[in-house]
Amino acid sequence: MMEREIGYIRGDGIGSDIWPVTQDVLTHAVKLSVPGAQVTWKEILVGERAYALTGEYLPCVSLEEMKRLGAIIKGPLTTPIGGGYRSINVTLRQELKLYACIRQFTWIPGVPSPLRHPEHVDMVLFRENLEDIYTGIEWQYDAEELKELRDWVKKTCGRNIPEDAGVGIKYISRSGTRRIVRKAIEYAVRHGRKKVTIVHKGNIMKFTEGAFCKWGQELAGSLDIEAPVTVDDCLADNMFQQILIRPREYSVLVTPNLNGDYLSDALAGMIGGLGVCPGANVGDDAALFEAAHGSAPKYAGKDKANPTALILSGAMLFEYIGWPEAARLVRQGISGVIRKRVGTYDLARQNPEFTEVGTREFGEHVIMEMEQIAGSCVPAE
Repeated sequence: MMEREIGYIRGDGIGSDIWPVTQDVLTHAVKLSVPGAQVTWKEILVGERAYALTGEYLPCVSLEEMKRLGAIIKGPLTTPIGGGYRSINVTLRQELKLYACIRQFTWIPGVPSPLRHPEHVDMVLFRENLEDIYTGIEWQYDAEELKELRDWVKKTCGRNIPEDAGVGIKYISRSGTRRIVRKAIEYAVRHGRKKVTIVHKGNIMKFTEGAFCKWGQELAGSLDIEAPVTVDDCLADNMFQQILIRPREYSVLVTPNLNGDYLSDALAGMIGGLGVCPGANVGDDAALFEAAHGSAPKYAGKDKANPTALILSGAMLFEYIGWPEAARLVRQGISGVIRKRVGTYDLARQNPEFTEVGTREFGEHVIMEMEQIAGSCVPAE
């Protein structure tokens, strides 16, 4: 029997609703599509659940367990805005060296969308995960250390930083750029995608985002690519227009950290919202799979949250560990249910043709759909 131990983080807020459903769907998908395979789910304590049990939001033992397992799926984690503890999501990416945030944006027929032709959207976004302004190198406006920085900037650049201004440092490295662009190109080659677009704001930030574009193009030019993949670039502000008016012209996008964060939510809105968008944070030694949405605590425990994004993130996990059949079955199950106009409240409120179901019932529908698909694929004796 082929056994695989996979770590899971239940998550905060609606994590307690969507994870059990996701676990059931993924377990059934493996059972139906990968003969002789079995998943052992290992809980890892992180976030509010970890704090309640251990007094720490990210216990060292949890971090070590994630490094050991290598493949982890997690529910959403809460991060305070403007204060409180630092983002656990960012900390996990940095501690596990998960330099590539990968999000898939493909419209599922039946999902309400603001676009006239959402079926034209089929993009994968590679967002650099460890650099840019997300490193957390910043100072409050009245920090003592900031006085020296203001003096240095005035002396070196002839510019004044107002005394009531907080300051953050943005950096983008050649090595970080090359590895994320390489990963995007390798993905395009492996999945038969013909075009990779480097998204940047290099006309303004010449030595950070401009360098991101330059280094990315240099890397692309140095690779011996057998498949026909072209690499071009686009300014970030223009990219927001392009994905709306010419989505069919773009396939794989690769961006610095902040640009990718913005573009991810824009693309999610185009295909129906964050509730249907899967994601992964991948490094060379570990990968963390997660839905793109937040913890939505006001909906926790109400059996209303949409588990689609987390379930589809599980499909990405299956591809990562070498079970593409399970990934395919999960996607077909989700698509089949939504085509029948069955969905949670976030989908039903946008389309009166939908039959609204709760989180648990939605998962049950997906499992039944997968069973029907798997049954129809069994050859007659």
